[in-house]
Amino acid sequence: MWIDTHCHLDAPEFAGQLPEVVAAAKVKNVQAILLPAVKAADFQNVKNIASQYRDEIPGLAYTLGIHPLYTNQASEQDLAILDKQIEESLTDPRFIGIGEIGLDYFVEGLDPQRQAYIFHTQLDLAQKYQLPVILHVRRSQDAILKALRQRKLTGGIAHAFNGSFQQAEQFIQLGFKLGFGGAATYERALQIRRLLVDLPFDSIVTETDSPDIPPAWLKQEGVKFNEPAFVARIAKELAVIRGVSAEQFATVVWQNAMQVLPRWKTLCATNPSLSFAS
Repeated sequence: MWIDTHCHLDAPEFAGQLPEVVAAAKVKNVQAILLPAVKAADFQNVKNIASQYRDEIPGLAYTLGIHPLYTNQASEQDLAILDKQIEESLTDPRFIGIGEIGLDYFVEGLDPQRQAYIFHTQLDLAQKYQLPVILHVRRSQDAILKALRQRKLTGGIAHAFNGSFQQAEQFIQLGFKLGFGGAATYERALQIRRLLVDLPFDSIVTETDSPDIPPAWLKQEGVKFNEPAFVARIAKELAVIRGVSAEQFATVVWQNAMQVLPRWKTLCATNPSLSFAS
């Protein structure tokens, strides 16, 4: 049984074929998928997807947030909408946190001050509601760590982690798990692979970031987009790198995700078919 802690099922790439994408994930025994929102205009859409496909993927859940790539367009009203949507979603068992939020110092053209303002405001909401966060940390690990230390947060996931071992340790100390996916399947990804081997096992979670971050074999096999069904094969390759069995890896990463996202654990615990939920 597999878990994808980061998957954008609402992305345009999946438009018109979402039933097939979800069905393929179900066939591969992907039983839990986390769908993070990226902008206010999509909040209702991610909620609808989580509800619509809950029978196919019983552990399908979502978070609400504004991604750093959309901060140039985000308004004060968007932040107010986020606050209201979080409050209203607290009664929805499929709502499990705030995200995808963070800082991106790789993409050109983003206003760093605007990014920081939107990010800090969303961290304040996470503190206000005591919810975990799903973090985008592209070339911004130190700035994000500094912001996290200024608040009392409940932790979360540093998605697509590619920082140093020392930075990883600091995220872990602050209550975060680290997301690994298709990037680690490339032989040249030496730093990510070292982290997979050296980090504490209880700090690792699996993800696809579908439709992005394709695994190494995707283009070779003529597949156009990454998708959640591929988390099974990705995770098996990560298990080999880690030096453990696929079965052990699946169990541990599931438990890690449930530990850091307690509302997700509560959701999964209500379904007896999700045997890793405890």
